[in-house]
Amino acid sequence: MQKLIECVPNFSEGRDEKIIRQITDAIKSTDGVSLLDVDPGATTNRTVVTFVGNPEAAVEAAFRGIQKAAELIDMRKHKGAHPRMGATDVCPFIPVSNASWEDAIECAQKLGKRVGEELGIPVYLYEKAAKDKSRSNLAVIRAGEYEGFSEKIKQPEWKPDFGPAKLNEKAGATAIGAREFLVAYNANLNTKSVRRANSVAFDVREQGRFKTEDGTPSGKKILDANGEPVRVPGMLKHVKAIGWFVKEYGIAQVSMNLTNIEETPLHAAFDACFEAASKRGLRVTGSEIVGMVPKKCLTDAGRYFLRKQKWSEGASEEELIDIAVRSMGLSELKHFGPQEKVIELKIESDSKSLVKMNLRDFCNETLSDSPAPGGGSVAALMGALGASLGGMVANLSAGKRGWDDKLEYFSKWAVKAQQLKDELLSLVDEDTAAFNKVMDAFALPKQSADEKTARADAIESATKYAAEIPLKVMEAASKSYELLAEMAEKGNPNSISDVGVGICATRAGIDGAALNVRINLAALKDEKFKSDLQKKVLKLQENSESEFKKIDQIVQSKLT
Repeated sequence: MQKLIECVPNFSEGRDEKIIRQITDAIKSTDGVSLLDVDPGATTNRTVVTFVGNPEAAVEAAFRGIQKAAELIDMRKHKGAHPRMGATDVCPFIPVSNASWEDAIECAQKLGKRVGEELGIPVYLYEKAAKDKSRSNLAVIRAGEYEGFSEKIKQPEWKPDFGPAKLNEKAGATAIGAREFLVAYNANLNTKSVRRANSVAFDVREQGRFKTEDGTPSGKKILDANGEPVRVPGMLKHVKAIGWFVKEYGIAQVSMNLTNIEETPLHAAFDACFEAASKRGLRVTGSEIVGMVPKKCLTDAGRYFLRKQKWSEGASEEELIDIAVRSMGLSELKHFGPQEKVIELKIESDSKSLVKMNLRDFCNETLSDSPAPGGGSVAALMGALGASLGGMVANLSAGKRGWDDKLEYFSKWAVKAQQLKDELLSLVDEDTAAFNKVMDAFALPKQSADEKTARADAIESATKYAAEIPLKVMEAASKSYELLAEMAEKGNPNSISDVGVGICATRAGIDGAALNVRINLAALKDEKFKSDLQKKVLKLQENSESEFKKIDQIVQSKLT
């Protein structure tokens, strides 16, 4: 699988659609990148662009965007509410899939060198790509903004990492880095007052506010033993925040950057703003995400709000995202479309998938004269249905009247069922993809001796992969027995027949997948590989039969 790097350049133009389009067209002209999101803001006069690609393509696309921005944007005329220092203010790289921090840092260094040398723009490396750790913080680099940079850059400690030690008057300066996934997130307030929005921002941001003698923002600052102002820390770690007024919405917002969404997730920022605003007689009426977010941000939020409701967390990803959107009011200002705002969903929307079909279409496609999807994909689907039935019983049990003390127990099993279901559904597509790889290998040329050797090697490799996928189906489906056993013993007794159907589907999925392993093994030459997989298949089938019989006895006894 190819490495995937995300790049999120911020351009200092949020009003002129023609300029924004020319910049994004330059980015899209690069082969191997997918433009995921373009989010302009008139008040900030800034556009956040998100795209993904392999490392080489990501660097090339970013360079083309920066080059076009330098051509079209004149920083001498720029005004906007957001801090900025260049036509391309900041350009971070973030590893997304099969990519490491080293890959992202290398991207930053390659791009910085090109921008500095070819475009004559001063470049500062920041965050994980920073050469000088004292300059790793973007806010420190950007302090003084464009207007103050002509003098700042003359200081020895502010010599840029790449490019001239002189401000490019038209294009300004640019920060290029490798960073954790940053979420730009704004909480909407029922006020137009920037001062009151700032008060909430100071309450929640990590930096907090200065401590004063009378407790007011305008009061005399209290100093520590070193003569430095004492700060009262805010409620949240890894959060930068300010208050501002957004003219197009007619409201004030708390504008936040969440720089570590593992430690301070989206829902924590929402609740902190809600709490701080309430103490000041204000109300958070909703919120907005600027740019795109990983799916985990919203699924974690959905589970959090379900916990607050004292309800089972074993909901599908789609339902969890919907709960998160509604709970945080993400559609208050403009429609929040998950397919456009969630990175994984945006990428998936551009690809064909069997699991996106409705039941009739899937059956029709299986029934057609095309060899794929075939038995392997159907076996994976049966396994997913077995896990789904176990999860259904868990959710029904979690919501059963009078079983409130068992909510957490059944909720955990429902979450486990969702994970198993998703894993097995992914294998529905993967099995078909594996079959297609075998067909592609057989289609390779075989005229010369070298071509014949290369073709034979490709067929052997693709066939091994095609055998390993149904083995994964067997392994994943086997995990459902533990779930179904618990539901048979302790679940809602009115759903015992669903457990019975669940174990039938699970066993059928495992046995069906075993057939697909065996038919692929028959074509292989690697005897050790064949022997190892045959042993694994036999053991998984034996365990499956044993588990099925044990659970079936419980089901039959409860039915009678």
